Amino acid sequence: MSQDDLIERLLEFLRRSPTPWHAVGSMAARLEAAGFRRLDECDGWRLSPGERVYVTRNDSSIVALQLPEGELAALRMIGAHTDSPGLRLKPSAAQTSAGWLQLGIETYGGMLLAPWFDRDLGLAGRLHVRHPDGRLQGLLLSVDRPVAIIPSLAIHLDRDVNQGRPINAQTEMAPVFLQGGEKADLERLLKGWVAEQHGLDGVEILDFELGFHDMQPPARVGVEGELIASARLDNLLSCFIGLEALLASDGKQGALLVANDHEEVGSASACGAQGPFLGDVLRRVNEQLGGGGEESFIRLVQASRMISCDNAHALHPNFTDKHDAAHGPALNGGPVIKVNANQRYATNSATAAMFRDLCREAGVPVQTFVTRADMGCGSTIGPITATELGVPTLDVGAPQWAMHSIRETAGVRDVEYLTRALIAFCNRADLA
Repeated sequence: MSQDDLIERLLEFLRRSPTPWHAVGSMAARLEAAGFRRLDECDGWRLSPGERVYVTRNDSSIVALQLPEGELAALRMIGAHTDSPGLRLKPSAAQTSAGWLQLGIETYGGMLLAPWFDRDLGLAGRLHVRHPDGRLQGLLLSVDRPVAIIPSLAIHLDRDVNQGRPINAQTEMAPVFLQGGEKADLERLLKGWVAEQHGLDGVEILDFELGFHDMQPPARVGVEGELIASARLDNLLSCFIGLEALLASDGKQGALLVANDHEEVGSASACGAQGPFLGDVLRRVNEQLGGGGEESFIRLVQASRMISCDNAHALHPNFTDKHDAAHGPALNGGPVIKVNANQRYATNSATAAMFRDLCREAGVPVQTFVTRADMGCGSTIGPITATELGVPTLDVGAPQWAMHSIRETAGVRDVEYLTRALIAFCNRADLA
């Protein structure tokens, strides 16, 4: 594969995916262009060996399946998540202060707050409208220009700002939206954007799920362009890599990509990893192609393997003491196996050994991350999926800096490295 072409596809995917709903829409478009057939959960499914299909839930989670031409004995599963920390609008968002219309926000996920100040912010998400004939419809909205900003307070008025003062998201982070605006202006503007983007006039906006996003486009950074800087690398980078691997695989083996919403807030939802989405899909597939019944389902799950892909903490050159001395992954040093004895990651020695062998086969370097013994660590969909399904799982990811910031940094070569490793996984005949 051409590394430059791969990175251009990644940058375009990031540009088109300001929200989980947009990310799933972008992934679905690529799947359909590659011949995947869309399934509806409300319909009866008719599946055939060798088919390529996908299904979505809540329009923010997706499962794509490459069915084997022969017996459905095992699946090579790749997991990721579509959501990222950010600022979401409250239902009654409009508020006024000092002659400005501002928008009240909730923080979504464990986010770094300070980087959101003084950034050009766009607005995106989904909303639901009622047509004059009473019909309800859900729509995606992406205001792809700067419409808001959260201005910092001048240092002259807050001399202690650089001394670690806490930020109050309720009182200090309402974005400035419209000078002289009133509360009714928000609905007027939303209706105008709906008309502009969807050609719909006269609709009533019933509800919305909207959030702000950074308008600075993703870019290659560094003297030799060795870095990628973008919003939402955690975890759209893994969604992209998993999709690339599935599409580039040889199609001979059973393979699956699942990208769940709501990982950043615990995964406990109908479309999150702790919910029934993946299990529902697998049971329906097993019913048609795997023999059906609970015993057949358990045999399928235990013969399968899951690689949960979520970015890993790279060694930061300004904060090397934040890593265990023997486990500091480098950008452009290859995918990272994530290990935690307390099961915050699902990796065990058997699943890690399989991944190391995949990397050897693909000619890819591999690294390991373990947090310091005196620090906690995050988690992923890996342990949750393993708990819900019982599938043998490991956690891996591309290394990155500035996780949960408005703009994150990863290595260009790691995109190709992890893609090659996952292609080898999708093509692997023996998962034992």
